[in-house]
Amino acid sequence: MINRRKAAILVSGRGSNMQALLKAASTPDYPVAFKMVVSDRADAAALAKAAALGIPTRHLPAERGTKGRRAFESALDDQLRAAGIELVCLAGFMQILSAWFVSRWPNRILNVHPSLLPRHPGLDTHARAIASGDHESGCSVHVVTETLDGGPVLGQQKVPVLPGDSPEELAARVLDAEHRLYPAVVAQFAETRLTTS
Repeated sequence: MINRRKAAILVSGRGSNMQALLKAASTPDYPVAFKMVVSDRADAAALAKAAALGIPTRHLPAERGTKGRRAFESALDDQLRAAGIELVCLAGFMQILSAWFVSRWPNRILNVHPSLLPRHPGLDTHARAIASGDHESGCSVHVVTETLDGGPVLGQQKVPVLPGDSPEELAARVLDAEHRLYPAVVAQFAETRLTTS
């Protein structure tokens, strides 16, 4: 029997990447077990989807401002440690984690981003790719560091930018690639590079 590493997923929205991770983890040979789904939004559809699959969920409100963010991150840190979490996966999580939080979880936070980093970090990636005349786009899984979307890239999957693409059409193509890439990279990372020091 494999040693499955305990992981949590942080979400803010509908949770399609969360669902891809949970589907992968439902197979017996997947090296990660997702023990918790946490959202900064009580109305995130992902919470209901996770609960329906029997995954424990938490809502931790994120207040505006430095003080509110620190309260949120302190509570999050406490919850993750109490559950014995070893790996944190961001899946459509719309909060920018502070240097303090990242330093508490070095090389143990992963994110999937809808561009071929280092191109187009941040928001509105699909419109920016089209406006830049890019012939290809895609997604990247990277380690989260203090620099927004600037951590080491662990894997990428490319998709074409087609003539006449709208941002929504490109987004759908990239999201499909994310659903394939993210679970594979998480598994590889857990097996080969995850440290709990």
